[in-house]
Amino acid sequence: MKNSNFSRQEENNNVWLTKQDSSNFNITDYGVTPTVFNTEAEVGQAMLNELYKTAEAKEGDINIALLGGRGAQQLHRLLGELAKSGEQDTLLARLNVFTQDALAPMGMVNGLSFVRDFERILGDAFFKKIKSFTPMKTDTPDLESALIEYLTKLENLGGLDIFFIGHGPEENKASHLAYIKPFSGAQYHHVAGIIPISNSILEHHISKFKAGGSVVSEYDEQECRSAEYILTLGPAAILQAKKVVQSVVDADSAPTKVQTYANVLNTTLSSNPEEAMHQLNANPGLWIRLHANAKSFVLSNLGV
Repeated sequence: MKNSNFSRQEENNNVWLTKQDSSNFNITDYGVTPTVFNTEAEVGQAMLNELYKTAEAKEGDINIALLGGRGAQQLHRLLGELAKSGEQDTLLARLNVFTQDALAPMGMVNGLSFVRDFERILGDAFFKKIKSFTPMKTDTPDLESALIEYLTKLENLGGLDIFFIGHGPEENKASHLAYIKPFSGAQYHHVAGIIPISNSILEHHISKFKAGGSVVSEYDEQECRSAEYILTLGPAAILQAKKVVQSVVDADSAPTKVQTYANVLNTTLSSNPEEAMHQLNANPGLWIRLHANAKSFVLSNLGV
């Protein structure tokens, strides 16, 4: 089922979904100001504090996108502990939780899916106490329609209050945000995309999960290696989020992040829209520089 609110664009086999009432592209480079912490636990607490600030500043539901991989594991442990203790049940009951990317096609029970990793660390109590959990559906023959359903739910709830986001290393000192890949043609009005996958991404994904403590079966790994696409939220979802909270904690196990993060930190976007789009397409990590309310929490091993 195609939703009339979304149109479809295709570029080099990358499919991007666009809201038809997209606003004009405004290039204001706000830069990146990293806040440096000594431990992952401190980063996790800082991320939790951002959730508390949002909860105090608004009434009703709070819509968040969870970050997969190492970046938010300490936050997820803290949320899991709060769910078990009952200390923040009122806050948890306000949360509409979304995932931001996924490998597909893949069974939703696969140990290498972000959903399983979230369940492992956040725990049963968390999922019982939150208002809703909406993952990207990866076990359907019609990925596009399923992604539109996901986006429609997010839109109907009012968009993201907090986009918890990471920083992924790419070749040529570039980086991805969510899983917006270099040269995937992502533009400011693209809400989400379906991107062909590469073997290097699959290897990075599998090694990242194993380093994070995931227990995966041989079948899980085989199924993961046969994934063909990445589903990802796009630049519009990032730019329209009320707050973006980035965390980068794994430079020891992913040392290329030292250079790729420095590149985002030190690159100024051109005021010429066409030139800026070339920069963003070559290095999607730069999209965070266009958000007026973005925090970037990093460890000292990033060297900034």
